[in-house]
Amino acid sequence: MRKLGRFFSFIVYQLWRFVPWSFNKAFGHILASLWVDVFRIRTRVIDDNIKLALPELSADQRKVIARQSMATLCRGFFDVFKIPSLTDKWIEGNVVIHGQDVFDKIRQSGSGCLILTLHFGSGDLAAAILSRKILPLSLISKRFKSQWLDEMWFDLRGRSKTQFIDAHSQKNAFDILSGLKQGRGIIFVLDQFMGKPFGVATEFFGRSTGTAYGLALFAKKTKKPVVPVYNFWDQHGRYHIHILEPIDLSHELSETNEVVTNRFNRVLETIIRHHPEHWMWVHRRWKKFE
Repeated sequence: MRKLGRFFSFIVYQLWRFVPWSFNKAFGHILASLWVDVFRIRTRVIDDNIKLALPELSADQRKVIARQSMATLCRGFFDVFKIPSLTDKWIEGNVVIHGQDVFDKIRQSGSGCLILTLHFGSGDLAAAILSRKILPLSLISKRFKSQWLDEMWFDLRGRSKTQFIDAHSQKNAFDILSGLKQGRGIIFVLDQFMGKPFGVATEFFGRSTGTAYGLALFAKKTKKPVVPVYNFWDQHGRYHIHILEPIDLSHELSETNEVVTNRFNRVLETIIRHHPEHWMWVHRRWKKFE
């Protein structure tokens, strides 16, 4: 089955070498329209989530954000197909990296860092670009149950300098610490719901929910800087990667995992409020924590 996955990965890679980036954008919008306006998959969840987080928006504004959000999600799927054919020339002509000096300092120190991010824009693409140009990264990611699908997806994503850490592996803590020792940036995607035993009771946009506490745990244990990063495509076809200043945790490192994780949630809320059309609103973020 894994050989089948690698075969499909090779076929997709070879085909998408010749597909223009504009196709990913167009196809993302087509799928989003089908999702929101025709099949209406989880549209109630999307609308309720936007209403909960941004109650000041009208129904029409929420509908626009819903379409844009799903277009972003769908486009991100196809952008993964382009990762194997990334070139320095394309990156230099189409990518704007904000705050590069933050990672430059971390790379020069060789100490590694912890990265706080969320399902925003084409995240795998951003990781591939940053690993190639600025700082080697390791992304903590869930694996698929289907062997061939898992092999295909991770083979495509892995055709870059980004490494992957299995979120449910028994040795993921060792892999994280090893990556930090090597000077890598370890990516924690923290915006999804997480119940017990890997989550703690937190708030997100003022509503009770559960959030994974792994980043808080490693921030407290290693004292490594926690750097927020997010990314998105603008209306002119330029890809923006924002690297923010490390979060000042000097007053929280002695606090509980719940307190530190809530601090991270506040940072993610700010990012989402500034660019709500790029976040993955379809996720059931506010499930009951238990």
